[in-house]
Formats: sequence, C-alpha cells, structure tokens
Amino acid sequence: MSVNKIKSSNIHSFTQAGLMIYDLSYFLFLFLFSICFSFQFFSCMKMCKIIDGYPPGATTLSKVFGAANLYYNYSRTEKCFNIEHGTDAHGLHGWDWQACSEMVMPMTCSNESMFPPSAYDYKGFEDQCMKSYGVKPRPHWITTEYGGSRIEQVLKRSGGNIIFSNGMQDPWSRGSVLKNISSSIIALVTEKGAHHVDFRSATKDDLDWLVEQRRQEVEIIQDWIEQYNTDLKQA
Repeated sequence: MSVNKIKSSNIHSFTQAGLMIYDLSYFLFLFLFSICFSFQFFSCMKMCKIIDGYPPGATTLSKVFGAANLYYNYSRTEKCFNIEHGTDAHGLHGWDWQACSEMVMPMTCSNESMFPPSAYDYKGFEDQCMKSYGVKPRPHWITTEYGGSRIEQVLKRSGGNIIFSNGMQDPWSRGSVLKNISSSIIALVTEKGAHHVDFRSATKDDLDWLVEQRRQEVEIIQDWIEQYNTDLKQA
C-alpha cells in the first residue's frame, strides 16, 4: 500500500468481523494497533516517538505512514508496502482455526463505544468456520473446560503448576488472572509488559524488568521440577 494511493478522507471497507470502517483516522488507528499488538512493547514505543516527532499540522496519514516504515521498511529499500498478501511467518493464521474450534469470543460495540456500533452474527461466524476449516464452532467448550468467569474457583480445586504471565500493556490482560490463586498457581504482573513479550527470544536490548520476569519464570519452573523429582524418589 503506497501512501500516494490513498487520497480519500473516507474509506469504506469491511474487516473479517464484518465491521464497517468510515473514518480514515479510525482505519489508521486499527492499522497501527494491529502492528503494535504483534510487536514488542518497546518497539511499539519507538513507533509512537516517530508519530510524536512530526511537526504541528501533519496529517494522521503521514504520521502513521512514518510509524509503519519502522515495521514494513526496516531495510529502507521498500517503495510500496505489501500488507495484503504477505507471508504468515509467525503462524498467525493458526489463531483463526483456534477461534473457530475452541476460542469462540462474541464481540459487539454499543452506541456508547468509540468504535462504530456492531452486532455479533453467530450464524455468519459459523458459516465462515465451516467454509474455511470444515469446523463447527463450540461456543461453550472453553467455559466448560476452564471455568469461564469462575476460573479461579475451578483452578483452585483442580489446577496446579500454572504461571499466568501478564503484561499490563496487553489489552487481553483485563481478562486474565492477576492474583495468585494458590502457591502453585501464580500470577506474574508487569506494568510495561506487552502481548507475550516474555515468550520471545532474548536479545541484548531486553529491558531489566523483562530479564527479571523471565528469571522469575525459570526459577518457579525449576522449583516445580525439583519437587517432582523429590516426590519420585520418595515414592
């Protein structure tokens, strides 16, 4: 997508969820959010600094185009961004299958939201899952298996040796477990953490809090393994 090819201030388009996007600024917000969501938090912060560095009066499109350059044009050799038919190097399409088979998550927007109002069409979702994967969704499987809104009560009785790793910069953290449930079901919460940033490969640029979070996770898992081996010897 070349910035020169976008000339209209109103874009009419549909996302996969069937949501109509009217305003260019909203479209660009979603575009940038999707990049930041898959990026490490500090990389996303660099994008924000690029946007903040533009002079007063710069257009929203120019700002987001500049930020997107960090992701799509890190080699500084690209003249046009190919965002529609790129490779799935991270296996993100696997999430689409899981959303159909296990993680059915109805989402709507009311008139009070910052987003355009939208309703949830389960029949349309089911048809798309059957068409794409030959899978019929199981809307209640995840809540039956893991307890849904009562997950803490369920895990306290039947769970063990679980780390809930939460970065508060990750929008999904709102629905996670943020407090320890027991001595072996532990919540690690980091204020600056992003979406599964601690699962990514370590680099020399990792911040101190990230290094410390990984250290804690390794220490907890090592304790579990040592306890397991001790129990085997005593059995």
